[in-house]
Formats: sequence, structure tokens, C-alpha cells
Amino acid sequence: MKRTVLQLIGSFHQGGSESQAVQLTRVLLERSNYDVRVACLDPTGVLRNEVDLLPIEVAAYPLTSFHDRNFVVQLWRFAAELRKQQVQIVHTHDFYTNVFGIMAARLAGVPVRIASRRQTARRSRPQRLAERAAYRLSNAVVANCEAARGELIKEGVPAGKISTIHNGLALDRVIPRVSRDEALTALALPRDRQLVTIVANLRLSMKDHPMFLRAALRVKSSIPNAAFVIAGEGELTGTMRELAARVGLDNDVFFIGHCERVADLLAVSDVCVLSSTSEGFSNAILEYMAAARPVVATDVGGTREAIIEGETGYLVSPGDDQTMARRIVWLLCHPGLAQEMGQLGRVTVDQNFSAEAQLERTLNLYNHLLAAVQPDAKEAKKIQRELTRG
Repeated sequence: MKRTVLQLIGSFHQGGSESQAVQLTRVLLERSNYDVRVACLDPTGVLRNEVDLLPIEVAAYPLTSFHDRNFVVQLWRFAAELRKQQVQIVHTHDFYTNVFGIMAARLAGVPVRIASRRQTARRSRPQRLAERAAYRLSNAVVANCEAARGELIKEGVPAGKISTIHNGLALDRVIPRVSRDEALTALALPRDRQLVTIVANLRLSMKDHPMFLRAALRVKSSIPNAAFVIAGEGELTGTMRELAARVGLDNDVFFIGHCERVADLLAVSDVCVLSSTSEGFSNAILEYMAAARPVVATDVGGTREAIIEGETGYLVSPGDDQTMARRIVWLLCHPGLAQEMGQLGRVTVDQNFSAEAQLERTLNLYNHLLAAVQPDAKEAKKIQRELTRG
């Protein structure tokens, strides 16, 4: 009989945690012997189309707060379903699913409960207390980088309870499907300009798009034909458009919104950037490197675990638009060396951060935890005989 694992995903919006959870679900379905189930707190988002192509159903347990009657109702609904499906592993992927999912799994008697830490951003004291309780109820906590692991240890999670499993990327997701000219036309981007691209949602201020725009203004003064692409959606879009216009970049910055043609976008980009003030382990950086693009990124979270300084890209301090601009200009002025950096980045992702490597490490964790909580066949028969005699 197959062992059952349930992935609890917060939503299907385009975010790092969500993308990684969807990818893990897909590769588990394709390449493991587990019976894979999926549940979520919010069934909406652009990634839902990808999930709907998988041979699974998605159950939703929508929350409005951790402090109302609905929370209790959904908690018991979820716990009852876990018991009914005889789920053996519950794997949660972010703050909200950690708190809700681990508690329900404990109520349901699920033997293996795995929480996750995917960011190094500070939380409020009530949030820290709630998540700490979830970690105590877990058999293991997955950190997606050593920086996140360090934060967990500082918060009192035993080191032996933490497994570092870096984000993974399926390399075929960054293979362009059309020619450069076709891609530029489809994306409504200019020809004969050097493109500097950032892929980051416009929902979170920690992505620090204003820093990217400040760096863009500096780059523009040195390289007049440079153009800048912002791929992502969110409520900060209007504010960033206004800022770009205010500093005189309205004809040089292209907001393309949510991009389903990321492979084509990266293929036409000369340099790729991340300007975040806080990250766990960036999916965008892996995509940049897998697409053989040189990277300039802020040195936060697990960024330096992916980027080899001076070999696959450059690290700069958060908020340091001056150094970021200088690095971008250097790369645009030395396309041959930039190409070499990009090629080494692709090799790095292939060797260390592939979806296959992520799957192998995850399955090792699942199997290890199940073996630790479930007696082997001989031991189970011995216990059964003793109970029968009693």
C-alpha cells in the first residue's frame, strides 16, 4: 500500500513558497511511490492552472483569522479529512500553513508532521509564538537555506530537527520556445536595447523595487540604450510606475505584469537583478542562473549560497543602488565575460539546485521520519501478539 503525503499550500499566487510547493507536488506525483494529496487555504492564484493539470483534487480550508470561529471549524474539518484519508505525512510550506496545518495534523494523529521556514524576515511577537508552537509539534522543520536554518536555531529549534533542503528548479522551465525577435514582440519589449530584468512580485515592499529604479537611473546615465524590465504583479505596481515616471524613466522601464513566458523573457535579458531587503532562498535567482544569465543581487538570506561572487554574478549590500548600478554597467560593457558567468551559473544550478536534487533530499527526509515513527514489520507483529495476550 502506498504511503500518503499531503502538501498543504497557502495559495496559488505567484510566490516563492507557492511555486516550490507546486513543483514538489508535481515531481512527487511523477517520480515517487507516494500517494500525493494537496490541500490549500486559498484556492485562487495563477499557479492554479498548473495544479489543475495534475491528476489530483484540491481541498480548500479558507481562513479569515486565527482568532475566530471559522478557524476552529476549518481546523476540525481538516483534521477529520486527514483521519479519513489516513494521511501519514503532512508537509506545510509557510507561516500560515505551518500554524494551521501542523496543529490539525497533531489533532488527527498524523505520525509525521513537517513544517518549513522559507524566509528570514522578522515576524511580530504573536506570530513568532504561534510558529514556535508549530515547530514544537513538528517532527522536522525544512529550511530552504543555511540562513533560514540559522534563524531557526536562534529561535530555539533544536539543530537536529532542522533539515536544509534548498529550492530546486526544473531546467526545462527556462528553455525559450521562440526566437529572440518573436519573444521581444510577444513581450512588447524594444529591440536593439540592452535589457536589465527583475522578476519579483509587486506585493511585498521587501522586494525593494525603488532600489532597482535608483540603480536603473544610474545605469541609464552610463549606458543610454539600456532598458529595464519589471516582471511581476501586485498592488505596488501603480506606485512603482509613478516613481519611474517621476525620475524620468517612464520610456525606459517596462512593466510587463505577471509573466507566463519567463523562459523567453530571460533569454532576451542581458543582466538579471534582485534588489530584496529580505529573502529566504530566491527562486528568481535560480531561474536567472539556469537561463545562463549573469546576476546582480542583494546579499540577503541564502543568496550567497547560490551566487558565487565574481564567478556567476555579484552580491551587493541591501539598498546599495550605487554598487548595484556599477556591477550592471560592467556586465553590460563586457558581454563575453557576462556570458561566461551565465554559463557557469547554469552548471551550478544543474549540479546543486535541480528539482531532482530537491526531490531526492525530500524523499530521504520522508523515509527517515516514517522509519523513526513506525515500527518495522517484526516489531509490529510482536506488539500485536503482546496486545492479543493482554
